[in-house]
Amino acid sequence: MKIIIVENEQRARQGICRLIESIPGDYDVVAQASNGETALELIQQLTPDVVFTDMKMPYMDGVTLIREVRAKKMTTEFVVISAHADFQMAQQCISLDVTEYLLKPITKNEMENVLARLLARIKGQRLYPENENKDDSLRSQYPDAHPMVLRALDIIQKDYDKKISQTDLAEKLGISPQYFSYIFSRHVGEGFATFLKKYRICQAKKMLREGGADKNQIAYMVGFSDIKYFHKVFREITGKNLSEYLHEQ
Repeated sequence: MKIIIVENEQRARQGICRLIESIPGDYDVVAQASNGETALELIQQLTPDVVFTDMKMPYMDGVTLIREVRAKKMTTEFVVISAHADFQMAQQCISLDVTEYLLKPITKNEMENVLARLLARIKGQRLYPENENKDDSLRSQYPDAHPMVLRALDIIQKDYDKKISQTDLAEKLGISPQYFSYIFSRHVGEGFATFLKKYRICQAKKMLREGGADKNQIAYMVGFSDIKYFHKVFREITGKNLSEYLHEQ
């Protein structure tokens, strides 16, 4: 997989290069550029598979660079690297079909996961790291969702029994609550609050089917702090109250 890194800060550019080179696999950094103008020339010459690019650069910014490449009908995948979560910028990235949106500093684990997904996408496959590639994982149900939505689904699956809010999730992801709400609804098909309620009830039903769960404690076990509200939501979603559901099992 041929990679070009575009970053106006030399230390940051070399750091990304070293990070990629430290990861085993068919990943070859074929060029580096400090601005979008030079990057565009290199992309046309070298036809890389992937370009990691900063957004704020001299001569030509990241958004303009991506638009120029898209206008030339090149199939290059883009990964945007930014020091700040920017709502308008992220919206532009979605419209330009940017594959990944990473916030600095990038960890080795994040880079490994991104490279694996990029390689799989280029090969026409759907691949996620082994610890995430489970049939019962939430992200497996939405394989083409935005990377930030996939990360949110991982958090929901892990912490659904705890207090989770849209604002808290957005903060963890480094984006605004408004943007999180937008991309979550767009890629999952329903709002965050509705999705979380349905997922918690789904987990409650699973615990009840498997037995061993105290029906008086089940509400707290799946993240509800109010038993009456849990029973109301359970009936709304299943069409049955808890006793009726248990009787049918």
